[in-house]
Amino acid sequence: MTPAFADRDSIAAKLATLSDLDKPVIALIMENPLQDVSLIEGLHWHLDQASKAKFLNSLKLEGLGEWLGHSAPARLQIRLSEVAKSSQHPAYAAFKAGLARSGGLERAFPKA
Repeated sequence: MTPAFADRDSIAAKLATLSDLDKPVIALIMENPLQDVSLIEGLHWHLDQASKAKFLNSLKLEGLGEWLGHSAPARLQIRLSEVAKSSQHPAYAAFKAGLARSGGLERAFPKA
């Protein structure tokens, strides 16, 4: 059974605020592979909304990328990287910068 908070809009709202109360909820969602699609859709929705905003808070988006990169399991690292590369808008670039700084992809798939 999927919890009520695991839809795209709710996840996007939690990613937008990313408060100390939201982080454990997002971490719990990331633990469940059945919710990967909702998480990625919510992330796309959040980044799309950020790209349409009048004010771009790039530091917050970088922080989100860094936190997700540190917190997400290995199975999500490639998908997070794909999201970061899916647009050239500065919102996506800021997210990508934080994600790269986290080193999550390198930890998940170390070079031989």
